[in-house]
Amino acid sequence: MTTGQPGSPRPTPTDDAPSRPAPTRAGDPPAPPASATATSSTDATANTDADRPTRADDTPSGAAGAEGATAPNGRPERDATKNDIAKVGGRKSAAKRGNTKGAAVKGAGVKGAAVKGAGVKDAAVKDAAVKGAGVKDVAVKDVAVEDADEAEGTKADGGDGPQKADGDAKPGDAKPVEAERWEAFASAPEPRPSRLSRAARAVGRFLVHEWTLATLGALALAVLMTWPTLRYPRYTLPQDTWDPSLQAWQMAWSGHILLADPARLWQSNTFFPELWSFAFSDTLLGYAPAGMLGSGPEDAVLRYNIVFVLAHALATLGAYALARQLGAGRIGAAVAGVGYTYAPWLLAQAGHLHVLSNGGIPLALAMLARGHGWSLRHGYRPERRHDGWVYAGWLVAAWQVSLGFGIGLPFAYFLAGAVLVVAVLFGVRRLKSGRALPFGRRLLVADVVGGVFFAGVGLLMAFPYFKVTELHPYAERTIRDISIFSPPASGFVTAPAESRIWGGLHEGARAALPWHPEMTLLPGFVLYALAAGGLFFSVWRLRHRLLLLVGVLVTMAFAMGTRFFDGTFTYVPLFEHAPGWNALRTPGRLMLWTTLLLALLAAGAVTALTDRVRELAAQRIPSWPGPWLRMATLLPLLLVTLEGLNATPHPVVPAQPAAMRAAEGPLLVLPSNQSIDQHVMLWSTDGFPDVVNGGSGFTPRQLDDVRRVSQSFPDQTSVDYLRTFGVRTVVLLRSQVPGTPWEITIDAPVESLGITRQDVGDAVVYRL
Repeated sequence: MTTGQPGSPRPTPTDDAPSRPAPTRAGDPPAPPASATATSSTDATANTDADRPTRADDTPSGAAGAEGATAPNGRPERDATKNDIAKVGGRKSAAKRGNTKGAAVKGAGVKGAAVKGAGVKDAAVKDAAVKGAGVKDVAVKDVAVEDADEAEGTKADGGDGPQKADGDAKPGDAKPVEAERWEAFASAPEPRPSRLSRAARAVGRFLVHEWTLATLGALALAVLMTWPTLRYPRYTLPQDTWDPSLQAWQMAWSGHILLADPARLWQSNTFFPELWSFAFSDTLLGYAPAGMLGSGPEDAVLRYNIVFVLAHALATLGAYALARQLGAGRIGAAVAGVGYTYAPWLLAQAGHLHVLSNGGIPLALAMLARGHGWSLRHGYRPERRHDGWVYAGWLVAAWQVSLGFGIGLPFAYFLAGAVLVVAVLFGVRRLKSGRALPFGRRLLVADVVGGVFFAGVGLLMAFPYFKVTELHPYAERTIRDISIFSPPASGFVTAPAESRIWGGLHEGARAALPWHPEMTLLPGFVLYALAAGGLFFSVWRLRHRLLLLVGVLVTMAFAMGTRFFDGTFTYVPLFEHAPGWNALRTPGRLMLWTTLLLALLAAGAVTALTDRVRELAAQRIPSWPGPWLRMATLLPLLLVTLEGLNATPHPVVPAQPAAMRAAEGPLLVLPSNQSIDQHVMLWSTDGFPDVVNGGSGFTPRQLDDVRRVSQSFPDQTSVDYLRTFGVRTVVLLRSQVPGTPWEITIDAPVESLGITRQDVGDAVVYRL
């Protein structure tokens, strides 16, 4: 109940206010007519509750009249309010000639008719108290009529039309009760946000979303952990200038030829006049869109360095997404992402972009798991299925294969095995329970379409390699080649020289390895420790932890190649029977799968730790983790990051000779060998002239013959031989001739050979 205070514009609640009667609901039977006047509170309470119909709140319907005759302090008033009449359907109530002291009138009596759903509440009398004076007119303010049907009015005594109070209300003059009820107390309406402010809020929500922060964090970390790759991105390359120069050319060629003449994609401008020469190495074809931007050697180097950094960011984000989908927390997933991407052994692969471009593997697995509603922690949840994620997962998997079979082929076999295992498990479940797990037609269609697309991309990529094998059967690997690159068990605890933390300490261990660039396979001692802890303390179920442990041991055995019992039960059967497996000469790169499984074990342990810290923090007052608890959760992430710091060299790329800018193809650059030819391939991105030079995983016999015959150039034999191939220009680099046969013949006269000679910069150009 409220009382009107003199001089106060608003009524204030009183402590002894009686409970208000609840409003009747629409459709309830109307209450019987109340007494026209209430003489006193004593008369009102004299009536028994049994004589009155009860309302929804179990109070007698006449309680309103009784309340109206009671003073605010709870005692009976000296004089009752006289002639309190409320017309049925009226919008206002007037307390007429009330000789009251204290100035509060509540619950004016209703005369003549039942009011449908309209209880009169809190009629606060303003400026009506006159001490010792006669009765004055009292204006009643803020009469609350709840649930009144304002559109059609209140019918009284079976009347058809809306009723008006005392004939004062005119048609069109009635004000909505709801608009008047608490108008004095209502807060100002909030202004409707403009289109610009709504857009700003949407952008703000996007920027603070978990996946936005994860993407930005992965990019920032990639820039820092690969530094100084982007310090001089147009002039330096990470680790060395040989394989990175080859791969920079690959991206440039694929982008250029897909715009100029897509039919010539596999007939590249290098290794002239060989066919299918683009398939002599892993192609990085998936990066072709990047190759469409820019031209020339400097742009090719810039493109390579940017993609090099982005590949690290994608690997971090992909492993993070996989760990999160499987049920890890944010910090645990971050540990998995960093541990997978910046494992020390991968620092030795800094010159092999096709090995570092592995982020599509965990990302595709995360998308496929998300689309099928499956996680390691929560199992199969059919309500979370979504065919869109399934399509996206197969698309990313196909893109990963398009980067090269060195990493993509084991991934393809893993997907094929996973599909087979899932199909068997579904079948066994159906046989045991008599009914199949819910899967859905849309999900089945997505898997069929996505799987066919993935297989189609793989077959289209494989066809040129089969042609190369047919034309160059000597290019096939042998078991002896595999044994050369098979690492011993000591390689799993040996770091490469590029590791800033362990590189110097493991120099002696590396010296004992036959081919240390491919045999230093340390995934990180911190990652080992976290994974070992994850076997005993983890959010993963015990059987899942054991399966992850088995996966770690099996992939390690395969990564050892022929060093694990001569590979009799591991690598050799795959090499001899699995299509395409005989093209993989470096078993140690299977350590990628070992690292991913170790990262997932570590993520389970760190997630369990963070959950425990959250429980401990909930017992604190206030429930907020202290600095030591915060450090305990972030310490694993910090240690894994520190162990991935690099000391990778970034040599300057040899500048393109001026002679090559105007040289007419087909041309041959001398001297020719694997290292120099990879630079020549990079230089040829300026216009892509046909060049005889080339570097790859194997050397065609025809190129071997050219190199052998050209040792005596310029002479009649070499000139005639080159003319038979269609070579029109020979560029001899003066900076490379010391210690070679050309050191003597570079200035010899050539008029008798029917060719011309011209000095251009630091090179000599011969036109045949």
